[in-house]
Amino acid sequence: MKAAIIQSAPVQGRISENLESLDRLLEGQTGADVYVLPEMFASGQYLDPSDIAETMDGLSVNWLRRKSKELDAAVAGSIAIHENGKYLNRLCFATPDGALVTYDKRHLFSYSGENLHFSPGNERVIVKFRGVRFLLQVCYDLRFPVFSRNRNDYDAIIYVAAWPDRRILAWDTLLRARALENQAFVIAANRSGQDQYGTYMGHSVLIGPYGDTLSACPDNVQSVSFGTIDMEMLERFRNKFPVLADAD
Repeated sequence: MKAAIIQSAPVQGRISENLESLDRLLEGQTGADVYVLPEMFASGQYLDPSDIAETMDGLSVNWLRRKSKELDAAVAGSIAIHENGKYLNRLCFATPDGALVTYDKRHLFSYSGENLHFSPGNERVIVKFRGVRFLLQVCYDLRFPVFSRNRNDYDAIIYVAAWPDRRILAWDTLLRARALENQAFVIAANRSGQDQYGTYMGHSVLIGPYGDTLSACPDNVQSVSFGTIDMEMLERFRNKFPVLADAD
């Protein structure tokens, strides 16, 4: 399977403009089976999303559905959603057949006050697409290994994020740890650019189950990077070195 990591720099609040920018960034970028976008890829990050939150029939969800059909691939990214009186940081995984699997961010970043405006999700979500099982995660979830523990029920973790430069060492380290401890691929899309909360160099990456970097976006620029999820290699590795069978 081919995976594409999209490192974009959304301008806060400019949803239509950001989606048009993504269309340009993805023009001609074909051949992948799954495309992963950053956290709040269409709106930029908001602690209070009341001005920009969308419905599940809004511009961003419809863009994901359209782009998935155009690319004949899964397209995933998170959106601020207003639903049943709540605001949710929702990771949407759209597939070419029109299906949409969603995961609501479980761990809200209380350090910044995200928990004061968003409601947490309570379900662990895994989606299977073209023979690969993906665990869906958003940004701060990365710091909680128990929640993402592989129960021998997934092959790759998707992390979408708006992770700032000042904590980028934690991002780099924890992504590799999640890949190693779970014997899984990690697809991590982080934004670039800046907003009032900080600057973002990206460090978007595809990491293999041995902890090796398989693909990476260059720092501080909008870009798309492609890499391979080799399921035959993963199966051989797990059979040869059955770490998951010894887990607590």
